Amino acid sequence: MATNSERREKVCIIIPLCNEEASLLHLGTSLRDVKTKLNDDFDVCFILVDDGSIDNTLKLLPSVIPLGAQYTVVVHQTNKGVGAACRSGFLHAWNADFVCTIDADCTYGPEHLVRMVAEVRGGAADVIVASPYHPEGTIEGVQPWRLTLSKQCSRLYRMASPLKLYTYTSMFRVYRGAVVRDVRFQSDDFISAVEILLSAVAQGYRVSEVPLTLHRRLAGVSKMRVLSTICGHVKLLVECLLAGHRTPRRLCAFKKTELIYVR
Repeated sequence: MATNSERREKVCIIIPLCNEEASLLHLGTSLRDVKTKLNDDFDVCFILVDDGSIDNTLKLLPSVIPLGAQYTVVVHQTNKGVGAACRSGFLHAWNADFVCTIDADCTYGPEHLVRMVAEVRGGAADVIVASPYHPEGTIEGVQPWRLTLSKQCSRLYRMASPLKLYTYTSMFRVYRGAVVRDVRFQSDDFISAVEILLSAVAQGYRVSEVPLTLHRRLAGVSKMRVLSTICGHVKLLVECLLAGHRTPRRLCAFKKTELIYVR
């Protein structure tokens, strides 16, 4: 535990939400538990990004915040996608030592953040990804079509990209703060999950994964647009193949002089 004279490290937890009214009760309970477990060692803040909800999600958001916790609510007037929500969250977490992204539906248990933050803090990696497709990971009750799409995409990225993981599409992650300040990604939707990882690797950050259980959604419905997501993955996979096991150039960070030259 830090003394009064020491600066406490800051953990920001980003939660994108779109029409998640039915999930908020469970989310609130999970966030209170996570804050309690992290509070001894860190200053914890929550960044809730309402991505164009048309139900009562925005109105009810204060009810999910643990008592006395620091929090910011970011509002997108229209639905932009989970990638855009993460981008907004990253901007508001600019001064964090560790940044977490979690799913509002708690398909991964938020309590696992405690161990993942500890591993990043201890130097095991700069990014740690929840991995249900890891040989030691598990899946419970997930719709077959969604499981097939995600698992096959991860298998193809493992073959085509410079980063070798079992799971690329999970948004349940912990980042070292510097990573979210440096990564470049263009997609506003679920493709951003892969773009972020490839961008991080291109800049020399270490990415690892932890086997976890992916549970079925207990309430609400998935916001994934299936056809556009498939098309986006196909496009990015082709870029990876053309790059010859290097990161596609558009996902790399360029020096100012390089940007001027490109223009």
